[in-house]
Amino acid sequence: MAQRLEVVKEVRLDKLKKLKELGINPYPAGFSKKRIPIAQAREKEGRGVSVTGRIMGWREHGGLVFADLVDESGHIQLWFQKTKLEDKFQLLTLLDLGDFLGVTGEVTKTKAGELTVDVLDFELLTKAIRPLPSTWHGLRDVEERYRQRYVDMLLDPSVRQTFLFRTKFVKLLRDYLDNNGFVEVETPVLQPIYGGASARPFVTHHNALDADLYLRISDELYLKRLIVGGFEKVYEIGHDFRNEGLERGRNPEFTQIEFYWAYADYEELMRFTEELLSSIIRKLKGSMVIEVGENKLDFAPPWKRVSYRELWLEHLGIDINKVTTEKELLKAVEKKNIKVDLKGVAGYGATLDAVYKRIIRPNLVGPMFLVDRPVEMVPLAKRKEDDPTKVSTFQLVAVGEEFLNAYNELNDPLDQRMRWEDEAELAKKGHEEHQKLDEDYIRALEYGMPPTAGWGLGVDRFVMLLTSAQNIKEVIIFPTLRPETRSR
Repeated sequence: MAQRLEVVKEVRLDKLKKLKELGINPYPAGFSKKRIPIAQAREKEGRGVSVTGRIMGWREHGGLVFADLVDESGHIQLWFQKTKLEDKFQLLTLLDLGDFLGVTGEVTKTKAGELTVDVLDFELLTKAIRPLPSTWHGLRDVEERYRQRYVDMLLDPSVRQTFLFRTKFVKLLRDYLDNNGFVEVETPVLQPIYGGASARPFVTHHNALDADLYLRISDELYLKRLIVGGFEKVYEIGHDFRNEGLERGRNPEFTQIEFYWAYADYEELMRFTEELLSSIIRKLKGSMVIEVGENKLDFAPPWKRVSYRELWLEHLGIDINKVTTEKELLKAVEKKNIKVDLKGVAGYGATLDAVYKRIIRPNLVGPMFLVDRPVEMVPLAKRKEDDPTKVSTFQLVAVGEEFLNAYNELNDPLDQRMRWEDEAELAKKGHEEHQKLDEDYIRALEYGMPPTAGWGLGVDRFVMLLTSAQNIKEVIIFPTLRPETRSR
């Protein structure tokens, strides 16, 4: 395969050399004519047009050559006739599939009814040296699709449509928040202390400062600093980074949207979430019911609400109001003969989370709001006034996955310090993914933060849901991949 590729490349390089010998620039700065998109050209039958695009098909019939030209807007057939192009017709032998061409001619219709540009003149705009694969399924492994996304899009237009869908989704999110008085901001990606979630960070070193910095795992703590500073509705759409494995629904670099709303609580936030997402789903899908595998998910509000305690009782028969320590929980799990890998997990909250994610969550269809987790699970969330052992939180869960996380923000600096100190103790016991105490954030809370509710949505994972993608790599244009070990 590699040998054949090199032969084809040599042939094309020879054509490149001949073009240059003829005084033709194979990589001009642009097209000399005023061009229009192919989609517009298709509406101009009987009129002259100039269009540009990539050659994606080639058929020769004696003194005639037919080609398929494709641009972002669509495709059209080209018709080259020796009688109309005279000496320039010979240059067609130096063109190949994948080359970019600019053509001028009249839009006509063939006997078969196909719209065609009867070419009167053409210009080579880019000479392609590497041939496009004849079939994508012939490549060595599926990762090649993700690594060479530029080819993936060329050979399968639906791939490009997925990313256009993603762009529309993000725009609708932004529009909805803007129209509801939220202000978009940007916060640091390089942070001296990582925070806002329980995850392993990427670490780097700043030479001038001689200091280690971390790629952010969340935007949360900086956005809440802005609430302290007087903003009342803020949001950010950006990339976060977590040093974790490459799984079906995880990528180390991912897009998240977070917003924070002063004087709101999680009840108000649940209603807002239902309205926000259901309206966007309706605009994108034409319905609030979407099919995911064998499941039909109805996002018409209101969505079902289920407490964390209810799920443990229903699925495992364990009452977390009575089983309240790590030791008691491990004993109850063992008694139920539940097998879960708890390596690197320490503490009551982390053990609850590990069992829930592996045993309970895969069975949840939803959509549903999972509310009121134990306080040990969410160090940044405010305790419920009627039950201080729980925190005012909710997650959107569907088809066994979590898509957003939200809660009443903890604004008591004394409680926040105590929670982070508890996290530090868990780290000493071997818990790998823990939160760190941030003294500057505590100082900000000491100045006073109003009652606030906050919300974070994983954009990639939600687009997976809406497009029925089976892997997060299908909705990230250039996902993180293992290093390429051989020349392709």
